[in-house]
Amino acid sequence: MERFAWKGRIKPGMQAEYKRRHDEIWPEMLALLKAAGIRNYSIWSDGSDVFGYYECEQGVVFAEKTQADSPIVDKWNNYMQDVLELVMDPETGAQPKLSLQFLME
Repeated sequence: MERFAWKGRIKPGMQAEYKRRHDEIWPEMLALLKAAGIRNYSIWSDGSDVFGYYECEQGVVFAEKTQADSPIVDKWNNYMQDVLELVMDPETGAQPKLSLQFLME
C-alpha cells in the first residue's frame, strides 16, 4: 500500500461552498475513488489551504491512471474550478505528489 498527499487552495470566500460540495460528494465519484484503490481518504483545511491524504491499495500509479482516465474526475474537477485552485501534474493528470518527510506507524 502506498500513500499519496496533495495540497490546494480554496478560493477567497468559498470555504463553505467547498465543504458543502464535499458533504454532498457524488456517489459516482466515491465509486471511482474506490475503483482506483483509494482508501482512508481525508481532506484537511487551515483557512483556505487544503491538504488531502489517501492510501492506494493498488499503488499510486494505478490510482493516478484510473483517475486521469475517468470522465467522472474530469467532471468533478470542472465542478470544483470555481472554488478550488489546484495545480495538476501534466504527466499524470493528478495533483503533484508531496514528498513524505516523516512517518510513524
